[in-house]
Amino acid sequence: MSTHDLYVNGPQDRPWEVPASGAARFSWDYDNGRERLLALYQKGKDKQWDGAKRIDWDIEVDPYDPLGTPDEAMTLYGTRHWSKLTAKDKADLRRHYASWQFSQFLHGEQGAMVCAARIVESAPDLDAKFYSATQTMDEARHAEIYGRFLHEKIGMLYPVNDNLQGLLGDTLRDSRWDMPYLGMQVLIEGLALAAFGMLRDTTDKPLPKQILAYVMQDEARHVAFGRMALRDYYKQLSEAELREREEFVIEGCYLMRDRLRGVEVLENFGIPKAEAEQFSEQNEFLHLFRKLLFSRIVPCVKDIGLWGKRLQQAYVDMGVLDMGDSNLDLLMAEDEEIADRLDAERFGREETARVAEVEEAIAQGATG
Repeated sequence: MSTHDLYVNGPQDRPWEVPASGAARFSWDYDNGRERLLALYQKGKDKQWDGAKRIDWDIEVDPYDPLGTPDEAMTLYGTRHWSKLTAKDKADLRRHYASWQFSQFLHGEQGAMVCAARIVESAPDLDAKFYSATQTMDEARHAEIYGRFLHEKIGMLYPVNDNLQGLLGDTLRDSRWDMPYLGMQVLIEGLALAAFGMLRDTTDKPLPKQILAYVMQDEARHVAFGRMALRDYYKQLSEAELREREEFVIEGCYLMRDRLRGVEVLENFGIPKAEAEQFSEQNEFLHLFRKLLFSRIVPCVKDIGLWGKRLQQAYVDMGVLDMGDSNLDLLMAEDEEIADRLDAERFGREETARVAEVEEAIAQGATG
């Protein structure tokens, strides 16, 4: 079955084209580079992995409950519509929500791949180009994995959310070389990391937990790269230039906040758009989820030097200003450790099973 056949709402048939602007930059200085970025580039090379082998695709997934989502997490819970849903309706709703969520992850990863390639083209420094080349491969792998999960395990896709597509377009159309960093590494990747983390830590299903943990291990490096590169560059900018970038961040954060309502899902269940938006605003679980999604963005924005009064006021309006004090380095270190621990547990069990098989074969041979 083709991907197009799996879409709930068919996407446009033609590729989405974003007119590119800005210069392609070459650096003929091959001797010097920032040690921190070169170390991150080395780590990016060392940490490459194969999604077809590291992830256990043989694990069965119930497409009608792929994440173990509790009733309270669904936007219709507690509304006048909930009591009218049959058990089958609720199972269908879980499938649609998981499809919508992982579809947006998939679309975001393709956007990240294109933005990383754009950074290779436009960054003025060779060390940044080196690292971005490894990130481009990472993002291709992530898109491959999310696409496979949707195709093989859920069997349903949703088109790209309008707000995500809007931010991707704004990021790619800007001619300033640092904007793909800011739009992708800080905003889109930062929000995705928080969403991945919340699902990774709450799901009891082994396959999505593996996928999310391994992707997050890569993404932790990507955000670190954006912080390093932008922190160095923004120290050189004027107040006016910094304010321009803060305006971009403000607009992007509102777009990202509104992206995560899942209104498209409820519309497919016959709920009018205005009512679906109202339910999403009133749902306590979703409200908390959306707030926690900024736990990676706000401290990163503050760290790279974008912290003017208007930006702070926007974060007050969103109820996320206190996130600026989050320890981003600790969060990233935990992402690395969780993936390594998952590997150790999983491959440790496999090694124990192999040893047991060998010992059993030896015992059978001795008795025979």
